[in-house]
Amino acid sequence: MDRIGSLLIAAAIFALAVAVMNRESQPAETAPIQTTAQTNVATPSPRAYTSRAAYISREEDGHYWTSADVNGTAVDFLVDTGASIVALTWRDAKRLRLDPDALDFEWSIRTANGETKGAFVKLESIRIGNVKIEEIDAMVLPEDALHDSLLGMSFLGELSSYEFRGNTLIIRK
Repeated sequence: MDRIGSLLIAAAIFALAVAVMNRESQPAETAPIQTTAQTNVATPSPRAYTSRAAYISREEDGHYWTSADVNGTAVDFLVDTGASIVALTWRDAKRLRLDPDALDFEWSIRTANGETKGAFVKLESIRIGNVKIEEIDAMVLPEDALHDSLLGMSFLGELSSYEFRGNTLIIRK
């Protein structure tokens, strides 16, 4: 599957991500952490604003590609505002030591290539340049379902802002 195929899969992940983010089976100890993090990001004090930004250039294929530090390991991502959740390839999940063979692929995902299953994971952090977001929801997809990992809205939505200026995507925390 090529990069275009990855884009088509991203669109299909949208409905699944909404269900995952609203699921009721979260462990009790993670709920306060998520509430605090979301509150801090959503309502920053004007005096506490800092200009922590990263710049991502548009590539020749017209897409925005970036390398990110995920839990201490470099992962290449296609930035995809149409994907509601970060989606990891099987290969990248193995590199991150998430042990995809042991994950529970219980979530049905419709892609351009048909239906597949995904496994929900929580990433400790994703850092691009000096922009770092912690506790990120993500999905691991089966070996043949995704060519490139996708940086979706479970990361982008935690930023204070992101904007496209010419051939540059600017992300800010």
